[in-house]
Amino acid sequence: MELVQMQKSLQDYTKSLFLDNLKVEESVLGVIQKLEFMGVLDSQFLQLQQLQDESNPHFVSQVVTLFFQDSDRILNDLSLSLDQQVVDFKKVYPHVHQLKGSSSSIGAQRVKNACVVFRSFCEQQNVEGCHRCLQQVKKEYYLVKNRLETLFKLEQQIVASGGMIPAMELGF
Repeated sequence: MELVQMQKSLQDYTKSLFLDNLKVEESVLGVIQKLEFMGVLDSQFLQLQQLQDESNPHFVSQVVTLFFQDSDRILNDLSLSLDQQVVDFKKVYPHVHQLKGSSSSIGAQRVKNACVVFRSFCEQQNVEGCHRCLQQVKKEYYLVKNRLETLFKLEQQIVASGGMIPAMELGF
């Protein structure tokens, strides 16, 4: 696939992370054939991208990788805490709050929104509700993780082909 076409695919893919029901045709190396995206990211991700420049070309992927590492740890801690015979909500709540904050800081809006509901169940000390929310948070987290990893692979392919990552402008 030629460089210009890869850059166009990257732009289309990135836009799709912000929109509901946007379908993208085949992308770089056939990795993505037809995906339906559901507003995975918000404008905070664009602001994060604006902080990246030539002096730190991997800034966004580094920040997001840290988010993935922290989130994996937090989700594991939440699972362990909620599996206790007696759930200590004073331990659960800070984990949910931290995950909400970090997901918000990278623009992972669906993870953040699921954490808001999760926090309310923590405040109510509703164990069953917390278990359901944990499953929803995990679902949203793995969705955003998969989509961002794909985005970063597309970017790497463009750079490896000698191209530059096109600036993202979402005009909708």
